[in-house]
Amino acid sequence: MGFFEKIFGTYSDRELKKIIPMVDKIESYDEKFKNLSDEELKNKTFEFKELIKEGKALDDILPEAFAVCREASWRVLGMKHFREQLMGGIVLHQGRIAEMKTGEGKTLVATLPAYLNALEGNGVHVVTVNDYLAKRDRDQMSELYGFLGLTTGVIVHDLDNDQRREAYNSDITYGTNNEFGFDYLRDNMVIYREERVQRDLHFCIVDEVDSILIDEARTPLIISGEGDKSTDFYKVADFFAKSLSEDDYTVDEKTNSVILTDVGVQKAEKFFHIENYADADNMQVQHHVVQALKANYTMKRDKDYMVKDNEVIIVDEFTGRLMEGRRYSDGLHQAIEAKEGVEIQKESKTLATITFQNYFRMYTKLSGMTGTAQTEENEFREIYGLDVIVLPTHKPIARIDSSDLIYKSEKAKFKAIVNEIEETNKKGQPVLVGTVSIEKSELLSDMLKRRGVPHQVLNAKYHEKEAEIVSGAGEKGRVTIATNMAGRGTDIKLGEGVSDVGGLKVIGTERHESRRIDNQLRGRSGRQGDPGNSRFYVSLEDDLMRIFGSERLQGIVEKLGLSDEDAIESKMVTGAIENAQRKVEGNNFDVRKTVLKYDDVMNQQREVIYKQRAQVLEGESLQEYVQDMIEDVIVSAVDAHMTGLEDDLEKDIQKLIAYLEEIYLPKGLTTVEELKLLSDDEIKEKLVKIAKDMYAEKEEHFGSEQIREIERVVLLRVVDTKWMAHIDDMEHLKQGIGLRAYRQQDPTQAYQFEGSDMFDAMIENIKIDTIKYLFHVQIERAPERERVVKETSTNQPGDVSLKKEPIRRKEEKVGRNDLCPCGSGKKYKNCCGKEL
Repeated sequence: MGFFEKIFGTYSDRELKKIIPMVDKIESYDEKFKNLSDEELKNKTFEFKELIKEGKALDDILPEAFAVCREASWRVLGMKHFREQLMGGIVLHQGRIAEMKTGEGKTLVATLPAYLNALEGNGVHVVTVNDYLAKRDRDQMSELYGFLGLTTGVIVHDLDNDQRREAYNSDITYGTNNEFGFDYLRDNMVIYREERVQRDLHFCIVDEVDSILIDEARTPLIISGEGDKSTDFYKVADFFAKSLSEDDYTVDEKTNSVILTDVGVQKAEKFFHIENYADADNMQVQHHVVQALKANYTMKRDKDYMVKDNEVIIVDEFTGRLMEGRRYSDGLHQAIEAKEGVEIQKESKTLATITFQNYFRMYTKLSGMTGTAQTEENEFREIYGLDVIVLPTHKPIARIDSSDLIYKSEKAKFKAIVNEIEETNKKGQPVLVGTVSIEKSELLSDMLKRRGVPHQVLNAKYHEKEAEIVSGAGEKGRVTIATNMAGRGTDIKLGEGVSDVGGLKVIGTERHESRRIDNQLRGRSGRQGDPGNSRFYVSLEDDLMRIFGSERLQGIVEKLGLSDEDAIESKMVTGAIENAQRKVEGNNFDVRKTVLKYDDVMNQQREVIYKQRAQVLEGESLQEYVQDMIEDVIVSAVDAHMTGLEDDLEKDIQKLIAYLEEIYLPKGLTTVEELKLLSDDEIKEKLVKIAKDMYAEKEEHFGSEQIREIERVVLLRVVDTKWMAHIDDMEHLKQGIGLRAYRQQDPTQAYQFEGSDMFDAMIENIKIDTIKYLFHVQIERAPERERVVKETSTNQPGDVSLKKEPIRRKEEKVGRNDLCPCGSGKKYKNCCGKEL
């Protein structure tokens, strides 16, 4: 603590002092509300809603509303929020992050701001890290909300659109970050307004906010369609990678990359029968080789991914949980599938994507809670505009945190850990052992089995039992091995007599890259004043020490002349480890900032496209917009083709007419001779008039209502098609843009400028294609919207394919057994003949 903080207190201390009077006010209602009947207490909700309608701010009714929620909680759940929880509720309502230690009742804290903000009627989202916690929290708290006249919903994996819509229309909706994000993307891909499920993003409380907004921020959400690239090359590249010796490649563990040595490059040229591996013509070979090398030499089974039911599933590096439905991008997932000999899925085509940073920043008000946020306070403030308030615990922490024990070898370290577990288990004290990977969990489990120590293993393989296993980790004599963050959100209560033997002992088998994850593990012990202790065991062979530990630290340990069995316990060494962690945290923050810088460019473009889609879906007339597009397309075409050089005038006009004939102009409607007598402005005026007159005839033919509907469908299809292609183009640009640094050019700035030019070109192409399809669309009879959509959606996702020819009728002498003239390849009686 610095000199300033010693005198004036920490930032959190100063902010909490401002909150105390409000907490006192809430508690002052206690006696009054105790004496209300259930019906009178319930009616308070309607009173608050009326006050809000009359213009009262939420802050004005906060003390009374919190007090109502508190009293209702006592009556319904048998739990009354204590002062620290009231503070936490106020912090969340203010749109900040409340750091509350494990076991301080964060789920109950969230009910206070959720109830208050739900009174506005715009919906409140409570986000958790997995389906189990979302269901559990909704089930626990829906009784309270129901008593107060509010509805609750939950968004989990296997819901249909009607169920999702109903859940989002509830006053308070629980769900996971993935589901909320994917629903947002899907809502911006629909053709009908009625198909959307989410409302506007109003107020959000993120539970385990560090896990969701920090740890998962490097991986964007992506909705994919199947691509059309062959998967055979992945098998060939994998065969090549497996044939290499250690002299053929070098692994950089800090950047998690693998590159071929000169010898390896020569082998690649010989293997793939190419002259120059580095040649731009061999980009595809390079791409597949790089991914095969990464899959084989940096991606580890049961650490980075698992193979389950013949499928490669990503393992979350922080939680050890399976990330169902998520795939590594840019062909890495396919390379791992080739490595593991499972079916290789086709490379996907990105249909929609967004980062969690940009998704959550769209909420009008965002807040969060966790046991560990302060170490990432700068990132929360810089990226999300959130400050972190550390709340005091309800009871003083009684847990004893011992200094790290450092060993020379990993083998000696694990032997010491097993000895410690065995000794602790003999006296009945429960032990929770945190590991950094599934692989290490299973190694430790095998060692304990050989010693005959009964234990349970909790990792991604047993996700379904996660909460059940963790909740029992405090029982007497229990030994639980878990990946560091597994079971997060589940309370560990001490069993009978456990306090007498020292409470829960937490053992960390390795320091994590992030101090926050270590703090989270420690925090599993010492809940609400319970006794407990914690210690981390470290070896010089651990990844953190080996890759990021300083040479000075290694030298100190060597000078001490440690044998394999010896350990040192030193505050200086522990401090050096924390410095290494700070370095890694800084690197990771830079990575996330870079991801965000790139996505910010896409986000501005995404907002333009999604806003346009929303206007179309809301049924706004596109008549004026289409007329403007017609004019824009023609004016741009004339400007582009008329060079102003007299010698080439006829040629320019010929090219202009040919170009416009592809879009809308019937052949022979105007000639070179007519146009060459006119000025450029007169040419524009004439061509625009022809186009608008033609379109007016089309509108008269279809009817105004029907042409407006066709305009909507066509524009949506074209926008979606172009946007999907643009996402791919931007991804390719991003992959190559890093090389600009060699030209002393900022890659992110170059990405912004070039991405902006690409976006402008896309907007222009949207106009051209929309006009083209609108002028060519012909339907035999005025269709219902469903028919139009059917005719536009028979091709691959995003393809626009309105019929350009009317469907032939029976009188045109098409036999029932002839091939249908619409081009479907079916017999007429089984195709268009069905409509006769």
